[in-house]
Amino acid sequence: MSIARKPYFVLDCPEPLALATFYGKLLDWRYKEQDDWAKVFDPADPSRAFYFQGVEDYTPPDWPGQVVPQQMHIDVEVDDLDEAEAATLALGASKHPHQPGTTFRVLLDPAGHPFCLCTTTAD
Repeated sequence: MSIARKPYFVLDCPEPLALATFYGKLLDWRYKEQDDWAKVFDPADPSRAFYFQGVEDYTPPDWPGQVVPQQMHIDVEVDDLDEAEAATLALGASKHPHQPGTTFRVLLDPAGHPFCLCTTTAD
């Protein structure tokens, strides 16, 4: 028997609702604000969710540098990298200058967290 269940991922950021809105639109999930937190969740399975916590004097990660390490990042699966990148940039993301692979694109969310748009490849 597990000690804990239902892990939640929480990202620090300067504006929780703005970041929840970004990820809600990216994933076609719902989002809502809860005091100085915000939540984005899958309407088909509300237990699939992650949270955003407001932090004063927030400093975004400096990836691939380690002055301010990323510590974690989110990968999302897409069908077409070019189309997904264009749509994600339109939501407010920016493209990271470091692009080390061909089956994924590294972007930065509006708070500066790196995340990847990934295609699936046959093993």
